[in-house]
Amino acid sequence: MGIGVLILIILLVAILASCVTVVPQAKAMVVERLGGYLATWSVGVHFKVPFIDRIARKVNLKEQVVDFPPQPVITKDNVTMQIDTVVFYQITDPKLYAYGVENPLAAIENLTATTLRNIIGDLELDQTLTSRELINTHMRSALDEATDPWGIKVNRVELKNIMPPKEIQDSMEKQMKAERERREKILQAEGEKKSTVLVAEGLKEQAILSAEAEKQAAILRAEAEKERMIKEAEGEAAAILKVQQATAEGIRLLREAGADEAVLKLKSLEAFEKAADGKATKIIIPSEIQGLAGLAKSAAEIMKDN
Repeated sequence: MGIGVLILIILLVAILASCVTVVPQAKAMVVERLGGYLATWSVGVHFKVPFIDRIARKVNLKEQVVDFPPQPVITKDNVTMQIDTVVFYQITDPKLYAYGVENPLAAIENLTATTLRNIIGDLELDQTLTSRELINTHMRSALDEATDPWGIKVNRVELKNIMPPKEIQDSMEKQMKAERERREKILQAEGEKKSTVLVAEGLKEQAILSAEAEKQAAILRAEAEKERMIKEAEGEAAAILKVQQATAEGIRLLREAGADEAVLKLKSLEAFEKAADGKATKIIIPSEIQGLAGLAKSAAEIMKDN
């Protein structure tokens, strides 16, 4: 009798323990009572009625990522390519997720494939390769709207890889190679153009500097010539002044020695001759000296004839 009571107590404790459920963080549980929806348990401790309530589904509320295999699609210009997509989604309503669709992941995969085919079918090959962001936006909007009744929110959709046919890839590689060669030639031509311009500017600058140097040299030569002429003129003026001073001193001495007027006039004439120094072409002689000069010339001619 004691063993039976002990076994009964153990069973009751086990049943009571099974009725206590702890829901962890970022999880949810859909609970049914007698086969019908009862409640959605969130984080915390919960109790259920044994043999009547049951946990129908455990739901992960974290954002999840699913990578779907490549899907064949046909572009508007009839090019068949393979595109694989990555979908980021999150369960927002555990009840709708549990009862909205039988297999949510399979439903999302098929919905992604059909949506991708619809979008790519309206684009040409070049647009498909250059409009990833546009395709991602359209797909996310379409999938989010379609999965809303299932309690699923699609946060992002990314085209993981776009694989055109082999011949298209070869053609694209040739086109890219040609484009790179064209850009290289353009850059080379631009470099040569800049080099030519720089050389021309250098020659122009050199010519300007040379002209400026020649101008400065001419100015310096002119200034040197001017300085030379001034010095020569000053020297000649100083020499004439010395001659005149010497002549004046001689006349003064003659006056002091008692020389007559005729001698003084002859000395004045000699002073004019020295002042000219053979360089003047015309000498203006005062009238009072002209007569005496003529008399001296006549006397010289008479002396020569004799």
